[in-house]
Amino acid sequence: MTLPFSWIRPEPQGIYIAPADIWVDPSRAVPRALVTHGHADHARGGHGITIATPATLAIMELRYQTRAGAVTAAYGETISLGGGVTATFLPAGHVLGSAQILLEHAGERVIITGDYKRAPDPTATPFAVTPCDILITEATFGLPVFTHPPIAEEIGKLLAAREANPDSCILVGAYALGKAQRVIAELRAAGHSDTIWLHGAMEAMCRLYEDHGVALGDLRLVSDAPSKEAMRGAIVMAPPSALGDSWSRRLPDPITAMASGWMRVRARARQRGVELPLIISDHADWNELTRTITEVNPQETWITHGREEALLRWCELNQRRARALALVGYEDEDD
Repeated sequence: MTLPFSWIRPEPQGIYIAPADIWVDPSRAVPRALVTHGHADHARGGHGITIATPATLAIMELRYQTRAGAVTAAYGETISLGGGVTATFLPAGHVLGSAQILLEHAGERVIITGDYKRAPDPTATPFAVTPCDILITEATFGLPVFTHPPIAEEIGKLLAAREANPDSCILVGAYALGKAQRVIAELRAAGHSDTIWLHGAMEAMCRLYEDHGVALGDLRLVSDAPSKEAMRGAIVMAPPSALGDSWSRRLPDPITAMASGWMRVRARARQRGVELPLIISDHADWNELTRTITEVNPQETWITHGREEALLRWCELNQRRARALALVGYEDEDD
């Protein structure tokens, strides 16, 4: 007799779907892979066949030069994987093209969320709540202390700092895929129409977002600025790794900011020398994690890559079955 859900198996290197002989977000190259989104701890080059949304495939081609073996899966489209298994890609709200994957086999439904968030984001399709039997959820911010403020408040802090320091620039460290574009789009929504200056490492991904219909306004490279004076009173976007290196010396008296959910932890801000911490995350916070489990209402929740213990305890206190998975290769990134 076949045990329930024996067809899906968590392994250290990813989630394995045995009847279809396919992996989800594997940390090593495999013959066939389903990929939830383009961040490096979920996507990688070298797979024989990669199945993902069109935007994720475009991101993977840009970042990892993956061209061969790409199979597109639009949101809401159901694909047969073989062995009686189907996959349906659903919006995850994390970054451009990010998806949850609904797997169905023998009447059983499993959702792998990948990374996700529930907060509004003008650069990503909103998370779709979908009932299932097993929910495999991330827990990057799986502690009650992590409650992300409304992004409008954090953007307001950024614009207020700019207004108060017209002879400086505000240098914002932000992850190059997803976070940077979200901050720029939110600045535009708040009425900031001036030029935003970019570190060179940001340009290609911003242009890819624009190619996919995300309006980011007037963006220019710092290397193209005629002088330091041209950037006084401006907002400059750069990868977090560039905040303290020699590149920043070309900027006029920069005030260092960083956009990350980890800015909730003051010690992290101090360690990085961040003067203006902006609590802006592309991951679900504690309330969003528990809300999602409640709304999806699975028979069992599998928790991965994050702070599993607290979320496991919450499930226990709320009479919900749950287990932690021991997957490798998933990082905090700079969120």
